[in-house]
Amino acid sequence: MSDPVASAKTNPVPPDPATAWLSRLAGKFVVIDGPDGSGKSTQLDRFVAECESHRVPLAKVRDPGGTRVGERIRDILLNRDHDDMGIRCEMLLYMASRAELVDEQVRPGLKAGKLVLGDRFVSSTLAYQGTAGGLTAREITAAAEAATGGLWPDITILLDVDTATANTRMTGSAPKGAKPDPTLSLFADRMEAKGDAFHARVRQGYLDQAAANPDRYLVIDATGTPEQVWSNLLAQLRAHTIAQ
Repeated sequence: MSDPVASAKTNPVPPDPATAWLSRLAGKFVVIDGPDGSGKSTQLDRFVAECESHRVPLAKVRDPGGTRVGERIRDILLNRDHDDMGIRCEMLLYMASRAELVDEQVRPGLKAGKLVLGDRFVSSTLAYQGTAGGLTAREITAAAEAATGGLWPDITILLDVDTATANTRMTGSAPKGAKPDPTLSLFADRMEAKGDAFHARVRQGYLDQAAANPDRYLVIDATGTPEQVWSNLLAQLRAHTIAQ
């Protein structure tokens, strides 16, 4: 009688071509970002479930936060008692949290061969504190280089949604058949008070980044249903060179 274990070693089952691309993301740093109300949390959860179902080694991280020190910084950043915080102080606090995250979570995850899936990263700072807040991309990028030791995502998936749709989702006044996003987000804290004009600039900041770095950004139309957005995200990511 043949040994099934030995047979499996000498005659391995070929990977399913429909999902093999997902395994090629192991050892990569993938970030999902976008304005609040874009459905980011929903798509992150779907991504995690997809990786787990195909046994892709995964480390999910959130920014700001994700570490003991980072969570304390997050509390400061999103607390309405700190509405008078200066924009440069705000930016540097994000970078401090990010430095801990990279050292404690991102680099170790990549070294272990995991797909590191990030919930926001420097792209958020460039949009919120940069385009919308008035800091230059040059000074933010310089601070990011110092904070991360030069580590940048292999790909940033940008979920794009207009401000009106985002507001509808976040306030719970979604049209019949649609579900409001119940997750805690920047809209629910300090950033909400900045108003629609601010968030319109945030959206433009994200789009400007993607236009300037098309090889490292995927722009996904996030105005559809969660299922439509997920299908589009998978199709674009699979076709990208990072998954080849």
